[in-house]
Amino acid sequence: MKDQVAIVTGGAQGIGLAVVTRLLAEGVRVASWDMNPQRNAEAAAEGVLPVTCDVADYASVEAALARTLEALDPPQILVNSAGIAGPNMPVADYGLEDWARIVAVNLTGTFHVNRAVVPGMRAQGYGRILNIASVAGKEGNPNACAYSASKAGVIGFTKSLGKELADMDIAVNCVTPAAARTPIFDQMSQEHIDYMLSKIPRGRFLEVEEAAEMIVWAVSPANSFTTGAVFDLSGGRATY
Repeated sequence: MKDQVAIVTGGAQGIGLAVVTRLLAEGVRVASWDMNPQRNAEAAAEGVLPVTCDVADYASVEAALARTLEALDPPQILVNSAGIAGPNMPVADYGLEDWARIVAVNLTGTFHVNRAVVPGMRAQGYGRILNIASVAGKEGNPNACAYSASKAGVIGFTKSLGKELADMDIAVNCVTPAAARTPIFDQMSQEHIDYMLSKIPRGRFLEVEEAAEMIVWAVSPANSFTTGAVFDLSGGRATY
């Protein structure tokens, strides 16, 4: 992977930042796309290009890609980690704007970034894409309708694109993490956090470094056959 170029969305914190760190250890040049420019600049280590990007806005995605191509080379790797959780409440009380924003970032944002990056990978005849979904996309968490639905959409989108590109050396996969202690917890109620922990047979939350290990393998040349797959990171919660 040495000297390959990777784009990591949501790279300034949480799983995204852990992936950036792990890719750097492999000699990968990384563009960290994040909507918070200050946090992104502060988190950027040597070898990381911080790029301001709102994945829900396609014009912002196009500008981020142009900045990346200007400073680096066309990317061989995409890790789509940007996402938000939103509020915890019953469907009957769920805000229309909350629903729209969560779907825009988590699902439409995934589409935007993949749409922008895939043509360059097709031109190279090589690529590795990893979209981060959630165990909530498999099982559905109560009082988290928008998050659960958006992450289920990421799974379906990944399977579709994986089949679309299966005749090329471009792998498109996703992971379904259980909860990890990241700043996304700030968007959740303590009751919801306790619920998620109670569902993990391992009896603990996922460590972001554990997620990064699986993700970086999935975007490496070693993953030469599997595409359109869903890798479980749920600590035994989901076994299908």
